[in-house]
Amino acid sequence: MGSGMTERETLTWDDFGRAGRELAQQVVDDGYRPDLILAIARGGLLPAGAVSYALDVKNLHLVNVEFYTGVDERLDLPVMLPPVPQTVDLSGATVLIVDDVADTGATLKLVRDYCEGHVAEARCAVIYEKPRSIVRCEYVWSRTDKWINFPWSSRPSVIPA
Repeated sequence: MGSGMTERETLTWDDFGRAGRELAQQVVDDGYRPDLILAIARGGLLPAGAVSYALDVKNLHLVNVEFYTGVDERLDLPVMLPPVPQTVDLSGATVLIVDDVADTGATLKLVRDYCEGHVAEARCAVIYEKPRSIVRCEYVWSRTDKWINFPWSSRPSVIPA
């Protein structure tokens, strides 16, 4: 990829609504019953909310991970930002980790590894998974190798420059 890339995938709000329901249906069809949903902020906030409503899971937690700084620009390693969820709140739970995309997979790996040893089981759900991801998610709506324009992040901020 890189800064000269032109091929992009665009997720519309309608597609997003469909993706949330279809991801939740994959979870149900698989027989997985999460006790809680762990949203990866910021990109996973809206997908996690959609999936939590579809699964009727009201126990939603948040972990804020910084990794991407721009289009195909990222830090060397993802970093969890405070407040970090307390492992006691996750203890023994079946967890569904939700994000918008598994690009390199580094963010999902960081969160899944954080859960390891504290939860009964953790599985991952994403709208998009890319072939280069080091994490293979259990639940994926679509696979692509393109940069994705999400409806919540493809327009500039309303804050004046």
